[in-house]
Amino acid sequence: MYRLIKKEGNARRGVFETVHGTIQTPFFMNVGTAGAIKGGISSIDLKDLKCQVELCNTYHLHLRPTDEVIRKLGGLHKFMNWDRPILTDSGGFQVFSLSSLRKIKEEGVYFASHIDGHRIFMGPEESMRIQSNLGSTIAMAFDECVENPATYAYAKNSTERTTRWLARCKAEMQRLNSLPDTINKNQLLFGINQGCTFEDLRVKHMEDIKKLDLDGYAIGGLAVGEPTEVMYRIIDVVEPHMPVDKPRYLMGVGTPSNIIEGVARGIDMFDCVMPSRNARHATLFTWSGIMHMKNKCYELDDRPIDEHCDCPVCRNHSRAYVRHLFKAEEQLAGRLAVMHNLYFYNTLMEKIRDALDNNSFADFRAEYSELLARRI
Repeated sequence: MYRLIKKEGNARRGVFETVHGTIQTPFFMNVGTAGAIKGGISSIDLKDLKCQVELCNTYHLHLRPTDEVIRKLGGLHKFMNWDRPILTDSGGFQVFSLSSLRKIKEEGVYFASHIDGHRIFMGPEESMRIQSNLGSTIAMAFDECVENPATYAYAKNSTERTTRWLARCKAEMQRLNSLPDTINKNQLLFGINQGCTFEDLRVKHMEDIKKLDLDGYAIGGLAVGEPTEVMYRIIDVVEPHMPVDKPRYLMGVGTPSNIIEGVARGIDMFDCVMPSRNARHATLFTWSGIMHMKNKCYELDDRPIDEHCDCPVCRNHSRAYVRHLFKAEEQLAGRLAVMHNLYFYNTLMEKIRDALDNNSFADFRAEYSELLARRI
């Protein structure tokens, strides 16, 4: 379980023990939605890229190849050949992102598949059963990520329903973990705080769900279009009400600057498709700022992408070569760019942990929070 080692301000340095290995916190989860990182990155590659935890999506794996298939093959770890922790998202975000294809009721959500349109039902119990079939290390509770902006009345009703769903998730998870044929009988359950940008709803919901004494807690429903300052304000409001002895997860965030600022506000866990998605569009993160590799200025530049980076790409290839690959639309361009960005993010977390260990996080934040958001 989670052990808080030390703090610097609100920033936390800890260790999170799981059945699939020990995680050093704070950390960033590399997003492999359907069991793979987009850009041609394998589980073998991820170890070389310093990945501690991979995130996969319940909804997408339920559709393809189906959780039943993965269960028959021994679970997601064996299926992917990944022996480190995996967190599975509950499918709740699809309630938000597939809003035109769904209908929410007390029992759960009725979807139309984005693949072929066939009807799907997913409620708290179904989400837990799917995630149990996958055998992930951490299962996320089934929730509704409310669209922003939303009315106060809708947000209030939604958070109350999410609390009721969470109690059902916990009961079903306990049942599943007790069965003799369950793949991972030590599967952990995290609850998700919602409430849009209404401070009182956020605080009330956090107070309600922490009574369930879950294995960890996430702040959800942010980074969905609200200004960054609003996101930081909500974290500041919710954080004092989060259990000190449980991991805190900020879902879907974010840029390197967002991560540094999140850590400063007491967050332990992050995930985002940004490093891989941006990489596939030739946008790369470096210790000097953000580069766009298709720019003409890199045509004859034989330096590595980042002279301060020792990732496999920077050790072996030049800016000019990576630019050429993008201009020629070679598949290798995306693979190399994703490798670099994931390595950068994982190294960022490593440096944040080192700074916390050395009581120098405030200096690290001052040096890099704005710098890493700069376009060069």
